[in-house]
Amino acid sequence: MQGVILSGGRGTRLGPLTAATNKHLLAVYDRPMIVRAIDQLVRAGIDDVIVVTGVEHAPAFRQLFDVLGGVGVSRLRIATQPAPAGLADALARAETLVDSDRLCVVLGDNVVAEGVIEPSRAAFEHQRAGARVIVAPVDAPERFGIARFASAGDPTSRVVRIEEKPISPVAGVPHAVLGVYFYPGDVFDRCRALVPSARGELEITDLNNAYAGNEALEHDVTDGAWVDAGTPEDLWRAGELVRAEVEREAGVTGVLR
Repeated sequence: MQGVILSGGRGTRLGPLTAATNKHLLAVYDRPMIVRAIDQLVRAGIDDVIVVTGVEHAPAFRQLFDVLGGVGVSRLRIATQPAPAGLADALARAETLVDSDRLCVVLGDNVVAEGVIEPSRAAFEHQRAGARVIVAPVDAPERFGIARFASAGDPTSRVVRIEEKPISPVAGVPHAVLGVYFYPGDVFDRCRALVPSARGELEITDLNNAYAGNEALEHDVTDGAWVDAGTPEDLWRAGELVRAEVEREAGVTGVLR
């Protein structure tokens, strides 16, 4: 299984921090956000990684990886997106570098706790067809893509649709779709079949709904910690999540990295 990290975009919610840099190069506690994203994949046993970022930011990513001299992966490559045109468009930019029929795609600014990705990765290994997502209960559905279930309000039933930032009430406890997606080899064909949304982008929600509409979208429910680190407040929360993990590891090993 290969990993693809989507790390483009304008990062406007994090301005002015992103006025001169890509948000995925900002610090999350003790390391750049992009390195944290790579760590998440490596923990899940995925060490062949493709990073997709904007053309203008690719040199900075290359410089960072050169300085670090290795981030625990067997292969690390960069694909570029000429302009911000949606997450599904960013994923499509990785196609020429993919040589696996199973992908774990993560959004670089989604920071998840240890143990969130691993069970879904294992389940996807045995999944015969279709895609897989992870959902988690949230208090503010208007901020996220929210799963609509076949049995309203029942997260154990099939996901029939994902609604982006809904303004209408959601039955039961709303469950957001985390920025961690598992796709089979046909994902690039499905990307080519997408049409731009009202904002002129190829949306990853539309891609996931293409699978859901064919009853080909499996899901897992997690209660593990995660943060969409797209605002200053959430960037701080992501740092606290990582700090707690570092200190917990130090308590086991006696070494604070």
